[in-house]
Amino acid sequence: MVKVMVVDDSPFMRRVIVDMLQSDPEIQVTAVAKDGVEALEKLPHVDCHVITLDVEMPRMDGLAFLRKMMQVRPLPVVMLSSLTSEHSQTTLEALSLGAVDFVAKPGTYLGMGADDIRQELIRKVKAAVKARVLPRVFRRPTLPWVRRSLPGQVQNVVAIASSTGGPRALEEILADLPGDLPAAVLITQHMPPGFTRSFAERLHRTGPLRVKEAEAGDALANGLALIAPGDYHMVLGEDGLIHLDHGPPVEYVRPAADVMLSSLVKNFPGRIIGVVLTGMGRDGARGMAAVKDRGGYVLAQDEETSTIFSMPKAVIEEGAAHEVLPLGEIAPAIKRLLRM
Repeated sequence: MVKVMVVDDSPFMRRVIVDMLQSDPEIQVTAVAKDGVEALEKLPHVDCHVITLDVEMPRMDGLAFLRKMMQVRPLPVVMLSSLTSEHSQTTLEALSLGAVDFVAKPGTYLGMGADDIRQELIRKVKAAVKARVLPRVFRRPTLPWVRRSLPGQVQNVVAIASSTGGPRALEEILADLPGDLPAAVLITQHMPPGFTRSFAERLHRTGPLRVKEAEAGDALANGLALIAPGDYHMVLGEDGLIHLDHGPPVEYVRPAADVMLSSLVKNFPGRIIGVVLTGMGRDGARGMAAVKDRGGYVLAQDEETSTIFSMPKAVIEEGAAHEVLPLGEIAPAIKRLLRM
C-alpha cells in the first residue's frame, strides 16, 4: 500500500486529488494539509511514503516547504502545477530542490482529460515510492563559462536521454561542460508541453552552454544544447537539420530518446557519445545499443545516484553501456572522451 499526504490550499482540489489517488486500491491517502506550515506540523506524526505538493499556497508555499522538509524528513515529492510560464519555472526549481516529478493540475492541461491526469498521477506516485531522494549538490564548472561555438563542422554529438530525476541530473552535468565544448548536445527529457522551453531557458541561465528548446530547422553547433520540445520527437534529418515529429509515442513516451538516437545513427556522420540518465521505463535502450553498434560510446548513470534506475538499467542489460558512472563523473567522462 502506497501511503500519500496531499498538500494543497484548495479544499476542492484536495478532494479531487484524494479521489483520484484512492481510485487505485494500492494507494491510501493518510493525511491532507492546506499549506506547508500544516504539512510540516503533521509530517512527524503521519505514516506516508510520498507527498503530492501544490506550488502556490498561503503562509508557506511549495518551495519553502520542500526546502524545510528535505532537512527534517526527506520524502519523495510529486509536484502539482498548472502550465503557466511562471508555474513551470517554479516547478523546475522544485525539481532542482529535490522533488521527484510533477503532474499538471486537473483542469490545466489542454489535450488531457481528467482520467488521463488521474492515470498519470497514480503512475508517478507509484514510481516515486521507489525513488532515491538525494541531497542537492551544487557544483561549480571547472572550466571558464564561455558561450561560443567553435568554428568548423560539428564532428561530435553528445546525445542524452533522461526522465524522472533528469532535470536535476542534467543541471549538474551541463554546469560542468564548458561553453566551447567541441560537440553539439541533443537532449530528450520526458516532459509535457509547456515545460521544456522553461527548462531550456533555466539551463541556459545556470550553465556555460547555450541551451534552447529545439525548433524545426535548427542546425547542430558546437557548444549548443537542443532540448526536444514536449510532445514531439526530435530527429536529425538527412539534410543535417533538426526536424520535429508528432508520430506515435515510442516506449509510451513522446519525445522518445530511441527516436532521436536512431536518427543520429542513420544521419550523423561523426562520433556519437550516448548518455542515459535516471528515469522510468526502457526508452533509450534500443537507441543506445544502436549507437554502440555504430561505433559510438555509451555512458550510463549508476544506481546509487539515480532517482529511478530503470532507464540506465535497461541500457546496461542490453549490453550497450561502455561505462556505468556516478552522476558526478559523467561530465568529466564526456570531456575525457572529447579529449578536453
